[in-house]
Amino acid sequence: MFNKVLVANRGEIAVRVMRACEELNVRTVAVYSDADKNGGHVRYADEAYNVGPAKASESYLDQEAIIEAARKADADAIHPGYGFLAENAAFAEKVENAEGITWVGPSAASMRQLGAKTSARKTMREAGVPIVPGDTDPVEDPEAVREFGEEHGYPVAIKAEGGGGGRGMKIVREPDEAEEQLKSAKREGEAYFDNPNVYMERFLENPRHVEVQILADHHGNVRHLGERDCSLQRRHQKVIEEAPSPALTDELREEIGEAARQGADEAGYYNAGTFEFLVEDDPDREAGELLGTEADFYFLEVNTRIQVEHTVTEELTDIDIVKWQLRVAAGEELTFSQDDVELRGHAMEFRINAENAAEEFAPARGGSLETYDPPGGIGVRMDDALRQGDDLVTDYDSMIAKLIVHGADREECVARSERALREYDLEGVVTIVPFHRLMLTDEEFLAGTHTTKYLDEHLDRSRIEEAQEKWGTETTATTDEEVVEREFTVEVNGKRFEVNLEERGAASLPTAGGGGAAAGGGGGGGPSGPSDDGGGSSVAAAEGEQVVADMQGTILDVNVAEGDEVEPGDVLLVLEAMKMENDVEATASGTVSHVAVAEGESVDMGDVLVVIE
Repeated sequence: MFNKVLVANRGEIAVRVMRACEELNVRTVAVYSDADKNGGHVRYADEAYNVGPAKASESYLDQEAIIEAARKADADAIHPGYGFLAENAAFAEKVENAEGITWVGPSAASMRQLGAKTSARKTMREAGVPIVPGDTDPVEDPEAVREFGEEHGYPVAIKAEGGGGGRGMKIVREPDEAEEQLKSAKREGEAYFDNPNVYMERFLENPRHVEVQILADHHGNVRHLGERDCSLQRRHQKVIEEAPSPALTDELREEIGEAARQGADEAGYYNAGTFEFLVEDDPDREAGELLGTEADFYFLEVNTRIQVEHTVTEELTDIDIVKWQLRVAAGEELTFSQDDVELRGHAMEFRINAENAAEEFAPARGGSLETYDPPGGIGVRMDDALRQGDDLVTDYDSMIAKLIVHGADREECVARSERALREYDLEGVVTIVPFHRLMLTDEEFLAGTHTTKYLDEHLDRSRIEEAQEKWGTETTATTDEEVVEREFTVEVNGKRFEVNLEERGAASLPTAGGGGAAAGGGGGGGPSGPSDDGGGSSVAAAEGEQVVADMQGTILDVNVAEGDEVEPGDVLLVLEAMKMENDVEATASGTVSHVAVAEGESVDMGDVLVVIE
């Protein structure tokens, strides 16, 4: 087993991995950005290293900085968690080639083979796993999309080869949409996955999202740990996951699980992974009716990492998936057979996102946890990193915790979940807890007849607003208290460490360079900071109406240049946030005097995007 593991992530998943390490008597190393220096994962780790500023591209996505931190810490393994670099094959390969450091995950080769949708579909087809009717070759011409639609019928899904979770997927419902949707899918693929290749497949109108957890070792042993049903989604993003699926017969469940195991075996896959499938549901199916082996299911994609919802499977099987990730990476062999895997009871996971469900799940713009008292009791598990008094960091994903509930059956699980959500005492940050409480009274969800379309197309929005008003919390604005840092270098047992001491409310101390000490703390800094290239000063100097980002995101497309004339309603640029494209429009007529951003650039809420005179 390893001596020390660096967790290349943040928040609750970093703490989750560190807990597994601690139980294996393995020391842990955290990495953190400037925004996360007071984060829960930093507090939990044995040691921690700063890897850059708040912007993820300059910290958590900085591959060299992560590997350098591992070297400084003498870590002999890196666990990526999920998100950030977890499915980056180039990073995995760098770690594999780094002397003395082991990558905790599948091989870079497997990540490339199964991470790219087209090659994954080919691999699954060779393994005899059913795939959605479609084309595995990249598509370039809108006419090809129209021809596909004529042959297979509309709607047609255009998917980015490296995409996932709905990002990089566009739906063509009629021929005249082909050109714009193809362009949009390729643009997202280039912006987020550095891969503009897209492919087509038939879009399923009434699917359930069912995925299978896989564990495999270096000795040829492949096990599936049952399925999870993730059909309750908004904008292709899961909000509640459960297992077993309330819609499948045992026979169909076993067929899907065996298909996943065969696919992993064909790919030579090892470590943890999730094989995702779409199951065609019957829109006329009623409560109590289950989908049997006559139902069609199709391979969707492979997630070559641990999943957010791995906790559901752990509660059912009593198998610690993260521990097995570490053991497999260390060369150990799986000690249980497929017949040893038993699913006991029913489990659900509720993503506690800092979002307002009544406002289209808009992410919180800040807040401080004035009260944080999570639920407990039998069958209740909390995976979190925040504690009472912590400020919400809004630079990254909106999920702040996960509530996982286990019961003897689905009925008990629902009742226990209602109790746990009522107990969850959280003030100062808006969350989707009211939405979860609503869903536990929703007839469609309780009947298990919901599909991935239910939230976006069928649920009455007024019910969400009522739930938010009844059970919701408000965001408490945090005050900007001046924080002064003093930096010291200390040496302990031959190792040098940089130590930052904070003074709140103190006057700035002069530095050797004549400037003030660096300000610490949370969210995005916006454009006001000094800049050697003149970027910040040019924004400040530009006169006129400033168009600012109303949420954190990434610039997908810039449609204007300095000197352009614009009118109200003109689309200035496209901002991606929460995996949705948002048009940023001009609110007044005038001349563009400054464009402060470029395609692919990350922005924080409040950052100036365009100035109009």
